[in-house]
Amino acid sequence: MNKVKKSALVTTAIIALVTSSTIAVGTTSANAASSCKAALAKADAAVKLAVNSAAPWTGPKTGPKASTGKTIYYVAQTMTNGGVAGAEAGVAEAAKAIGWTVKVLDGQGTQQGMDQAMNQAVTLHADGIVVGGFDPATVKDAITAANAAKIPVIGWHAEATAGPQPQAGLFSNVTTLRKDVSVISADWAISNSRGRGGVVVFSDFSIPFAKGKSDEIVAELKTCSSINILKYDNIPIGNSTSTLMQSETAALLAKFGSKWTDSISINGSLYITPIATALRAAGKSGTGLPHNVGAGDGSTDEYSRIASGQYQSVTVPEPLNQEGWQIIDEFNRAINGVAASGYVPATHLVDKANIGKATSWDPKNGYRNIYKKIWGVK
Repeated sequence: MNKVKKSALVTTAIIALVTSSTIAVGTTSANAASSCKAALAKADAAVKLAVNSAAPWTGPKTGPKASTGKTIYYVAQTMTNGGVAGAEAGVAEAAKAIGWTVKVLDGQGTQQGMDQAMNQAVTLHADGIVVGGFDPATVKDAITAANAAKIPVIGWHAEATAGPQPQAGLFSNVTTLRKDVSVISADWAISNSRGRGGVVVFSDFSIPFAKGKSDEIVAELKTCSSINILKYDNIPIGNSTSTLMQSETAALLAKFGSKWTDSISINGSLYITPIATALRAAGKSGTGLPHNVGAGDGSTDEYSRIASGQYQSVTVPEPLNQEGWQIIDEFNRAINGVAASGYVPATHLVDKANIGKATSWDPKNGYRNIYKKIWGVK
């Protein structure tokens, strides 16, 4: 897959990376584009490559024939997360094709809920368990129990890298590469603002995957010395996210006004949906400042906002449905004693110009028929 390469430009950071919800403001240069010339050129090239929608299938073409009568438990961090729900829909579609059953256990965004759901899946003698969008280290005991019971565990967005994760007890982790998503999100903000942006980054520091992603976003932004990181913001993902984000958006508008040119959120649905509500209430134009970037998932509501020009400019979507099919294929490999495929989907950037009539990123590479051919089903 095409990867975004790290710039060789060494810059003197004017903004301190913060690890709490504090403000870090630098000085905007009068000639910002020239002050980060190399970073801007790199960002422009990366964005041009990422918006290309045509990517051929580079995944597996051979593998074991379908096992029969399996039941997979999909343990979700929270089904209110559009990415988690979208990947589960792909799992369900693929399971129907292969002749399996899928059952969803919703962790409801709490540690207790995820613990209970994982343990329940083990107790119910699942044939496979999906760690849907949360850190496997937080449910280590349940994964250890699953491994002891010979139940394969596969992550979706559970680790920063794709493929086998033996240290985490995962047969495999299905995801685009986190750093690629992080870097292209930051590069879009650099390119869009021509190196003059005032950026707010939203994350949930309690989730290691999310914190790692946002740290990577901040690091890439800092390759352009004239980018202003106005705030690195810690807003937990949970039942109160929407309320917190709406009040935080109002506060940021009051403090920074037009200096706030871009925001990058580690999840486009849970963060940008309430941002949009607050911006609309403040009388802001749907295509005006700040320009909102969803650094991951690419749920249906994000596509709708981008297509209609309503408070979101881009998203870096996961091919959620395709990843659901990959998860079922990886389980079939595990059940048949075959190594994981190790396939890593390409990184893609969706904007107003290339969105067309799509409501999600569903690559036109024939993955459904390819997987069915591998499994020997029609």
